[in-house]
Amino acid sequence: MFARWNRMAKQFARIAKDINMAVKSGGPDPQSNPALRRILQNARAVNMPKDKVEAAIKRASGRDATNYDEVIYEGYAPHGIALLVETATDNPTRTVATVRNIIQKNGGNLGTSGSVSFMFRKMGVFRLDPAGIDQDDLELYLIDHGLDEMGESTGEKGEPQLVVRCPFEDFGRVQEALEARKIAPLSAEHEYICMAPTELSEADSAEVLALIDKLERMTPDDAEAKLHPFGLNLDTVRAFIANPGDAAPRLNAILSNLAARGLQDFVTVDLTIVRGLACELIL
Repeated sequence: MFARWNRMAKQFARIAKDINMAVKSGGPDPQSNPALRRILQNARAVNMPKDKVEAAIKRASGRDATNYDEVIYEGYAPHGIALLVETATDNPTRTVATVRNIIQKNGGNLGTSGSVSFMFRKMGVFRLDPAGIDQDDLELYLIDHGLDEMGESTGEKGEPQLVVRCPFEDFGRVQEALEARKIAPLSAEHEYICMAPTELSEADSAEVLALIDKLERMTPDDAEAKLHPFGLNLDTVRAFIANPGDAAPRLNAILSNLAARGLQDFVTVDLTIVRGLACELIL
């Protein structure tokens, strides 16, 4: 139960940040803001309460709303696997330090802008419930609106899904086409698809996944790490963690744990560093 609530809290925090950025870039009206309309679809898919959604839109419309920047970090995981870490942060300096620390400590290297991004193609991805959908008919219909490929997949719980991909520049066209058919996606987002997948052994894959796991648990911002196919049937690995300011009780527990281990001297340093260190020590 607690894992489920923790996952929901992280999803809600991620969506709230997405709403913030969408409202600031395109306004609070979903009818004239396709990005916001997409995010609201995702909010419904994870059962985010309507009052929380409305509150997030209202906060984003306010003068004192936090400004988040979208920053993509590029690098390599162990065994030369290209890695993109896409973040939404209000403190890029802190975030790049955290991401670099995680990648380097786990056998990877943080690269420069453009070092691996040329190996990926940004795609719009819609996940649909296949029930009641004539797949052949839908595929023919969407081809005229920018469809690149469509295929069957499964969700986190093994439920069947229909995955629609398109070039990201055609995202709005496909979204409008689905709305015209009254098809509500389970999720609508973008992904970076690797154009040159690499096949790894099980042991090597475990090392790469260990790095992804660290990114999931230790990144202090709402970030998503995309591990793209390298011979395994892996979907995008997502990682969301609440803002440090929203995690005061958890942080206090971590600091107490550090003190109990004789590391109380760390309490006086930057709390972000303490939090990252503590996660590495006790999780």
